[in-house]
Amino acid sequence: MREPARIILAFAIAFAVFILIPPLLGQPFLLYPQMHWADVFDIFTPLVLIPLYWLLFTYSGDVRRSKSQFIVFLLLTGLWVEGQAMHLAANSINNLLAAGSTEFHGLVHFYDEVLSHYFWHVAIVGLSIQLLVINPPTNTRSLRWSLIVPAGVIYGLTCFLAFTEGGTVPFGFPAASLIVLGIMFWRRKDIHVDPFTAFFFVGYLLAVLLFSIWGLYWGGFPEFTEVGLL
Repeated sequence: MREPARIILAFAIAFAVFILIPPLLGQPFLLYPQMHWADVFDIFTPLVLIPLYWLLFTYSGDVRRSKSQFIVFLLLTGLWVEGQAMHLAANSINNLLAAGSTEFHGLVHFYDEVLSHYFWHVAIVGLSIQLLVINPPTNTRSLRWSLIVPAGVIYGLTCFLAFTEGGTVPFGFPAASLIVLGIMFWRRKDIHVDPFTAFFFVGYLLAVLLFSIWGLYWGGFPEFTEVGLL
């Protein structure tokens, strides 16, 4: 049986890199200045992360995946890619537009900042839930906490940052809270023996704590750009 902790850590690191780095790459792309380096970098996001999701999905020990599980996985990854690609294209176009209030500006903004973000982030949460449901506890005798905890922290921090700046906290905060509560009620014993349960519990618990602190401090959930932090 493959060791899942290393795959989980690799996924968490890649997830953070490809979600958090693009907003910092606002410089024009040398070969095509109308594009930003962020646009070029973001092209590779699904090419790296979807295969890693596949590795997590196919880690099943002796349990065979059913046809329905494959269909759900394909639907969720399709939604994930659709949201990410929509954001990439609309954001690239939006960067070329000056500020305005025309219907064209409004439509681009809707695709860039609303629809794409919700598609993308719903798929992220949906894949988390599927991986929790389909991966039965492995009863690992010695859980690799040295890998699982850092992976969970990286993942939880990334979700908090992405959902907050993406304006999807109305979905992300309740979803993360429900995942944590679900694990506590139905998979509590598995936290200490199953790497997937431990990873998502640590990650979403941290996200819930950060959402709570952020909301209490600001009296709401402003994006980082709205408070001058990005």
